[in-house]
Amino acid sequence: MSVVSEKIEPVPIVFEDDGLVPNNPMPFLVYKGAVALDHSHPEATIEGLFGANGWGAMWRNGVYDFLHYHATVHEVLGVARGHARVRFGGDRGRELKISAGDVAILPAGTGHQCLSASPDFSVVGAYPPGPPMDLQRPTVESHAKALKTIPLIAIPATDPVMGKDGPLVRLWRR
Repeated sequence: MSVVSEKIEPVPIVFEDDGLVPNNPMPFLVYKGAVALDHSHPEATIEGLFGANGWGAMWRNGVYDFLHYHATVHEVLGVARGHARVRFGGDRGRELKISAGDVAILPAGTGHQCLSASPDFSVVGAYPPGPPMDLQRPTVESHAKALKTIPLIAIPATDPVMGKDGPLVRLWRR
């Protein structure tokens, strides 16, 4: 039995480069209520889903409370417990409330920052095969470097939620 609703579709959002946070012309994707969680082991449920769809190098934590992005890799965030208000896309981006069962897929360069969170907020993060995660803060120098690295990052072969035929595979194009 799948832990994902078969009819779920992500909401795509494109964030513009703001001069410090490069973002990405490929859309940020957010699946609301995508994962039916095992309430005794929700992190394990999300890890199993991401792993089955080829995304690894997983971690468990929250979302940093400072604005940052990754310039060498795409990232997926699966909310296992609680809820948070996270700004995606940098200072000119959008604030979204994400809750247990939601999944956000960030193409490389997408700014993100936790603005507030419930005490039990827990996220599972993962990455597609490729280079290790890097962490960049929004500076003129890191922005200039990111504009060179981001276009070289491979588009993942699978959507971390829906697999090889998932929306990411259809929506992320160069």
